[in-house]
Amino acid sequence: MDINNEILNLDWKREPYGLYEPIEYTLAAGGKRVRPQLAMIASQLFGGKDEEVLPAALALEVFHNFTLLHDDVMDKADVRRGRPTVHVKWNENTAILSGDQMLIEAYKLLSGVPADKLPKVLQLFNKMATEICEGQQYDVDFESQEQVAIDEYLKMIRLKTSVLLANALQTGAYIAGADEPAQEVLYEFGIHIGLAFQIQDDILDVWGDPKTFGKAVGGDISCNKKTFVYLEAVRRLGDEAMRRKIKGDEARPATEAKSLEKWYSQVLEDNTEKIAAVKEIFEQLDVRTACEKVVEDYTRKALALLEQLPQNEATEQLRQLANKLNTRKD
Repeated sequence: MDINNEILNLDWKREPYGLYEPIEYTLAAGGKRVRPQLAMIASQLFGGKDEEVLPAALALEVFHNFTLLHDDVMDKADVRRGRPTVHVKWNENTAILSGDQMLIEAYKLLSGVPADKLPKVLQLFNKMATEICEGQQYDVDFESQEQVAIDEYLKMIRLKTSVLLANALQTGAYIAGADEPAQEVLYEFGIHIGLAFQIQDDILDVWGDPKTFGKAVGGDISCNKKTFVYLEAVRRLGDEAMRRKIKGDEARPATEAKSLEKWYSQVLEDNTEKIAAVKEIFEQLDVRTACEKVVEDYTRKALALLEQLPQNEATEQLRQLANKLNTRKD
C-alpha cells in the first residue's frame, strides 16, 4: 500500500474553500510521511492488515500537519517544505482555523480503526496529543528562560517530537495484536529515533543546504531558540572557560560567551549577520561533531531495541528508516 497516495487521495474539495484549501495545500506539499510509515510497518511486523491500521496512519499524518500549521504561526516561520507557510500564503487566522479543522479531521479518521481497538487507540492518541502540547509550551517557555539545561531540552523534544513517532509505532503494533512488552519496546524505539531526529534537525538548521532543507537555514538562531546545538555550545564555553581559567587565559571563551549572549538577546529584521556570527562561534567550538555523536548514540540505542522483536522484513525496514532519518540532509 502506497501511504503517500492514500494521503493525497483524501478529499478536501469542500466548502468553504477558505477552510479546506489550506489543508489540501499543506498535505500536498509532501514531507517524509514518517509517522504513517511507522504505523504501517509496526502493524506489518506482527502480521497486521494494512486496511485496519490505515485510518490511524492517516490520522497521525493529518494531526502532525495540524501541529506544523500552528507551530509555523508561533515561530513566525515563512517557509515549510520549500513553500510559503499557510499563514504567509493566506493569513494567521486561516492557519489557526484550518489547523483546528485538521485536528478534528484526525479524530474523524481515527474512528475508522476496528471498533474493538478504538477505545485503546483513542486513549493512546489523547495521551500523545496532550504531551505534544506540553512540549510546545516548554519550547515557548525556553525562549524567555535565561538558562535551559540540556536535560530540560531533551524532556521538551521527547514530548514535542518523540512521542508522536512512538505513538505511531505502538498504535500500529496494538492494532495488529502485538503484546504489551513488544508495544513498549517499539514505543521506546520511537522515543530514541525521535530524539535523534530532532537533534539532527537542530544541526541542519545551522548547517543544512537551503536548497534541500525545506526551511530557512538559521531560523532557530533568528528566533533565539535554545536548541541542542546552542546548549552544547554554552556547555562547551563553560568547560573551556574553566580550563583556560586554570591556565590563566580567560579572554577568548568569555568573549565568545558574551557574543553569543548578545546575539541571542536580539530580535532583528535582518538576521544575516547574526546567523553568520553565531554559526562561527558554533564552529570554533566544534559543536557539530559533538551533536552528531549524540545523534549516533540515540540511533544506536534505538537499533539495539529492535533485537528484542521478531526479525523479518518489517524489522529491517525500521532499521533502514532509523538510519535514513538520522543521517538525512533535509
